[in-house]
Amino acid sequence: MVEAVPSRRLGSSGLLVSAVGLGCNNFGRRGTVTETIDGTVAVIDAALDAGVTFFDTADIYGGEPGLSETLMGEALRGRRDRIVLATKFGHSAVDLGLPGAKGSRAYIRRAVEASLERLQTDWIDLYQLHTPDPETPIEETLDALTELVREGKVRYIGHSNFSGWQIAEAEAVARARGDVPFVSAQNHYSLLARAAEREVLPAVRRYDRGLLPYFPLHNGLLTGKFMRDHVPADSRVARERRHLWEKAPWDALDAYRAFCDERSITMLEATIGWLLAQPALSSVIAGATSPEQVRTNAAAASAWQPTPAELDEIDGFFPLPADPAAG
Repeated sequence: MVEAVPSRRLGSSGLLVSAVGLGCNNFGRRGTVTETIDGTVAVIDAALDAGVTFFDTADIYGGEPGLSETLMGEALRGRRDRIVLATKFGHSAVDLGLPGAKGSRAYIRRAVEASLERLQTDWIDLYQLHTPDPETPIEETLDALTELVREGKVRYIGHSNFSGWQIAEAEAVARARGDVPFVSAQNHYSLLARAAEREVLPAVRRYDRGLLPYFPLHNGLLTGKFMRDHVPADSRVARERRHLWEKAPWDALDAYRAFCDERSITMLEATIGWLLAQPALSSVIAGATSPEQVRTNAAAASAWQPTPAELDEIDGFFPLPADPAAG
């Protein structure tokens, strides 16, 4: 029997999520195995078998907007209650043809109904604003999301790509108005992208919210499958983001690899272990395009726990860059 992935509380909420989650942005993505329903089902089956219960998607994911949600709705039919389902709405860079500003009540009401229909479910466990909406007062956004929670269509709400001050503002507004507060923050965070440590992580910890890092494995550069002189031909980096490999800090990555070799652990296990050791981090959302990737990611959730000294050593390989705003 496969050991279940450990569960963690999402911030101070009552929602429990698997310590390693499944990022569903590859479902419906052209050129991947999970472009099809069969490929999507295979990955979801593997995730459930491995004990992964937290699935994160968005209404813009897939070869076309909505396709990831549509494939998930098909694949999860009859077993919806086995997972914690998170999706997002309101990305500023993608037009879904819905009326209104993307944080407005009109937009949110239409967006949630469309997601519920595609996902073939009556409720969303975690509904997240994908990017801040400068056109809409946060009061209106929180009022609309609170309505959805009270109606039972949404259980908890979160945000993505908020800055530290935006997190604090949303907390103050929710408290002042009696609105349902955000319980999670989804931001770019990894050993190779640590800017969130300046303001976002302190704000998340201050308000006891759960951090959900995206790109936690930095498109695979922190898994060990990339080398200074080798890029896997079937990787997304090789197809679309070769600049990440070309500009990677290879001296630091090579030192990190040696650190892992000394402990007989993989870079993937070390990276997930480091992330799970960070205060307020609730789940490492890792994308996958094959059942084997899912199983490997899930196993890494409990493979290695770093000591404080080991955390300091890893921090030395990848120090927080100087704050450009400091002058």
